[in-house]
Amino acid sequence: MKTQIITEDIEQAAAVIRSGGLVAVPTETVYGLAGNGLNADAVAQIYNVKGRPAIKPLSLMVPDETAMDRYCLQVPAQARKLAEKFWPGPLTIILEAKAFIPEIVLAGGTTVGLRCPDHPLTLALLRACDVPLAAPSANPSGEASPKDAETVQAYFDGRIEAIIDGGPCGIGKESTILDMTAAPYKVLRQGALPANEIADCLADDLILVGVTGGSGAGKTTALKTWEALGALVIDCDAVYHALIAENADMLGEIEEAFPGVSVDGRLDRKRLGSRVFSDSAALQKLNRITHKFVLARVQELLRDYAMQGGRCAVLDAIELFSSGMASRCNTTIAVVAEREKRIERIMARDKISRAYAEARIDAQYSDAYFRDHCTYVLQNNADPDQFQSNCRQLFKEIIKNG
Repeated sequence: MKTQIITEDIEQAAAVIRSGGLVAVPTETVYGLAGNGLNADAVAQIYNVKGRPAIKPLSLMVPDETAMDRYCLQVPAQARKLAEKFWPGPLTIILEAKAFIPEIVLAGGTTVGLRCPDHPLTLALLRACDVPLAAPSANPSGEASPKDAETVQAYFDGRIEAIIDGGPCGIGKESTILDMTAAPYKVLRQGALPANEIADCLADDLILVGVTGGSGAGKTTALKTWEALGALVIDCDAVYHALIAENADMLGEIEEAFPGVSVDGRLDRKRLGSRVFSDSAALQKLNRITHKFVLARVQELLRDYAMQGGRCAVLDAIELFSSGMASRCNTTIAVVAEREKRIERIMARDKISRAYAEARIDAQYSDAYFRDHCTYVLQNNADPDQFQSNCRQLFKEIIKNG
């Protein structure tokens, strides 16, 4: 057999694939050894030529995200989002395979990996063939993955029908493999695409609701209601306090900005308060530091939740707008209540005097501020059952609208 080197005639390579032969193809990562992924005999040749163990399944190269519905069952919305973001590119997504995918491709399993390579010649080949390509790296098992056509030729000259010479691969590292057959989603192989970028993409696709309101308005009741409906609830004040106790970098920046406010590596909140609460410029300086770290931690929590297959998260933040968090949200909700109701609730909850409750309310944003800034307003003057019903109804409306 003479191995042909192809540089432009993609139809020649497509004819080889259609006849059941093998063609080495370039990608943005490494060269692959490709055959018709729906032809069991062609796939068997790949295993034979590579010396690949039969227990290792093969992924399929596809031209675009529509292939998910052609070859896979139960495609989650998150998989479509990743394909939209990263295909063509170095991401292999594993899903449940449809029954007609050859058993040899699946190596006895029920799942298949799909990948859309970012190379114009290989994408042209996929479109010309109109079949998925089973295409592991074009190297004998145990040898280095090839980054150019010359290395492929040295490996397989005379043993495969053709090599498409698309020049050197730009990345030279295999794709990242992500199992999305069930939540939590798992990175099975860390390749060219960083796992954090995958998690960030999924986090950015969450329905994110920002919730704010003054003390005694009823945010806690609303948040518990939404949590019971499956939402992740993130208390930004709790995040801040955890960072104060645990994050040395944040504490270091606060100490640098306000020398003397930490003692033995722990923040003295009274000292800090005496420095900032009567000085608006100092308070803004502190907020710039803390908001940065809180936002970073919130993003970590959203990443983890998104990789668990979550779809909706709620941020509880009194400084929802000044922190910049509102711009990250799909929508915002204000929970408000009449002043007298709030005073009664705070007195009963915190066992404080009326004067102290009034002073706390007067130090916070007014209801008018929340009404002017938020998309939705939940009024909590009714009985608790009615308020919870209103919370559930609004939550379902937000989820429905996406």
